[in-house]
Amino acid sequence: MSREPAYAAIDWGTTSFRAWACAADGTVLGERRAADGLISAADRGFETVLEGHLSALGLGSSAPVVMCGMVGSRTGWVEAAYLDTPIGLDGLAAQATPVPASARPVFILPGLAQRSPVEPDVMRGEETQLLGVVADGLRTGFVCMPGTHSKWVRLEDGTIESFSTFMTGELFQHLRTHSILRQAVETATAVDATLPAFTEAVRHVLEEPALATNRLFQIRAGWLLAGRSAGDQLARLSGTLIGLEIAGAQARYGDLTGAALLASGPIAALYDAAFAVAGFGTFRPLDADRCVRHGLHAAACTLFSLASTETPA
Repeated sequence: MSREPAYAAIDWGTTSFRAWACAADGTVLGERRAADGLISAADRGFETVLEGHLSALGLGSSAPVVMCGMVGSRTGWVEAAYLDTPIGLDGLAAQATPVPASARPVFILPGLAQRSPVEPDVMRGEETQLLGVVADGLRTGFVCMPGTHSKWVRLEDGTIESFSTFMTGELFQHLRTHSILRQAVETATAVDATLPAFTEAVRHVLEEPALATNRLFQIRAGWLLAGRSAGDQLARLSGTLIGLEIAGAQARYGDLTGAALLASGPIAALYDAAFAVAGFGTFRPLDADRCVRHGLHAAACTLFSLASTETPA
């Protein structure tokens, strides 16, 4: 490593750990990815796990660390309190929680809470990605953040005005592995967004969202009666759930044309195809990994008084 890391940026979730050793300008000098989620880390000791990865990255003993994700949850290392929305993302880092008695300066960024009695909601980890979105110049508009619990967020001049969570990914996994639909899809390995079955499912549920659970049962019926392939049926399952999510976001927010899609990898292709069916036209694709790194860098500049506040590549 030709340059000395100025700090480490950590995205620590329930099942995964990602760490980047960064220069003062945010340039990534080294990276670590591991399955050291919260349960594993709690058993071995959070600080022990962290220091093992930092040592492998060549981080000095006094270099500071900024973290986001479920590591700041009630079942994580140290609970970082929720901040209430609406909230300006530029002030997020100032509310970070220091980890007491750690060997080096370690801070955990807060999650966000929407304390509406009608539409209560929470996020933890996504706020840091959104900080990166704002740092990259998108300050106003809608952002779709697919995942186990997908988020749709309304930004206004760098402020999160409101957001809505959809259990799309969790429902997909449950229905795929633990429901009556399991036999119809079990031999499929991955969802193919190019299959007509996927786009048809999205279109059907957008046209008649109240029939979503009927469409889901038709996956089993189509397998039993028409011998539809597991690949087609898995595509129908995914398309129905993603389409239902989009229909819900439209019901809540209205016209979503031009929304930004914050995703990486195969899931980005699925939502890209679904957006096309929904008629969103041109939308702004954003890389999720890049945005979380940029968000953590923006926070590090505030927390550690780094000289460079330029957004890294």
